[in-house]
Amino acid sequence: MEEKILVVDDDPDVLEALKVVLESRPYTVITARDGLEGLEKVRQGNPDLIILDLLMPRLDGFGVVRALKEDPRYAKYSEIPILILTAVREEASRRRYELETGLAMDVDDYVEKPIAPEELLRRVEKLLTKRRKGG
Repeated sequence: MEEKILVVDDDPDVLEALKVVLESRPYTVITARDGLEGLEKVRQGNPDLIILDLLMPRLDGFGVVRALKEDPRYAKYSEIPILILTAVREEASRRRYELETGLAMDVDDYVEKPIAPEELLRRVEKLLTKRRKGG
């Protein structure tokens, strides 16, 4: 069965590029342009992996992580691996999340843009393999 990957980013060029790269493998790619749409797509499609930008309108990536990891309404999705793909430096993002929530940002991988397609595919496969093995 093909694994589903949800890509959440407000930049249509980034969405298209990631879709092309990911679909070079047997993955089904679902896209969303902001965090609210992303959470809706999680509920509709229960993806195997989420690739998430942090800086977006309406609901940013920090809000999506917070909802998936802490909101009881999303408890059944809390095990979906999250790969952050953003232009924001990791240290700054983690510090901001901790300041806003008092918690460490619980994500499975963190990549700063730009990323080479081969590296993205390697990291995606690593997370999906870990999920297949049950964590």
